[in-house]
Amino acid sequence: MTVLVSGATSQIGRFLLPRLVAAQLPVLAVSRHRQPEQQGVRWLAGDLPGVLRSAAGGSWQAIVSFGPMDPLVDWLAAQPVAPAAKIIATSSMSVVTKQNSAQADEQAVVLRLQRGEQGIAAQAARLGMAWTLLRPTLIYGAGIDRSLTPIVQRARRLRVFPIPMTHGLRQPVHADDIAQAVMAALAGDAASGQVLEIGGGERLDYQQMFQRVHASLAERTLPLYLPAAGLRLLASLVPRARGPVSRLGQDLLADNARLQALLGVQPRGFRPDAATWQPMSPAQARARIGTGTC
Repeated sequence: MTVLVSGATSQIGRFLLPRLVAAQLPVLAVSRHRQPEQQGVRWLAGDLPGVLRSAAGGSWQAIVSFGPMDPLVDWLAAQPVAPAAKIIATSSMSVVTKQNSAQADEQAVVLRLQRGEQGIAAQAARLGMAWTLLRPTLIYGAGIDRSLTPIVQRARRLRVFPIPMTHGLRQPVHADDIAQAVMAALAGDAASGQVLEIGGGERLDYQQMFQRVHASLAERTLPLYLPAAGLRLLASLVPRARGPVSRLGQDLLADNARLQALLGVQPRGFRPDAATWQPMSPAQARARIGTGTC
């Protein structure tokens, strides 16, 4: 039976596809743009609702989604019968960590995530589909994230690496660990009807996290330590920085206990190397999984 993967070229998708192929599960992969042929994977190009409508009538073992939940919910709401036996989707720990934000745009993110989670659960229940939602913390590992990798790229250009001197705990999670959680959820029903948090296997404070990223770079860059008082001044001058700066001293963590109990997944600690920050193609992701270096 085929597994349909939406967001197949995302960070997690790049690690999940080779794992599905290795497990001899046929894959129908969705991407906005055409992709090179890949053994065991059939690609569909286009936006999510349109592609799903064109693929309607297929018999799928599961739907796995790493993209926005809204269009998936809308499509499910239009289905008279279950398009698959199971659906697994990623949300975000932002639904928890940004709940009390004073920023209107961040409140909008929380509301959208809440609606997406509730919509998937409701539509899956209506259609008789098993469902699992994963809430990752900060994702890294494929060099295409929008959090740490852009900071690395800027530091390489300027030869200066900013290190905020703040101590809120963080728990960055490797994209391949999320892919392994998806594989475990596909393999059984222990996580059916569950919303599971997933963070990295190590908790470290903000300054430590940035120091490790800096230490991982092959290029020489000057560390620039930014005191908390300076960051607060920045937030007072730049309104859009207020939300992020306000959370620098907060602990933004996930509780992996239920993930480990239900799926047996133990995420790795945060040990990036220089390759972590290079954009990784699906082929490179396959190679890193094969050599155990991801």
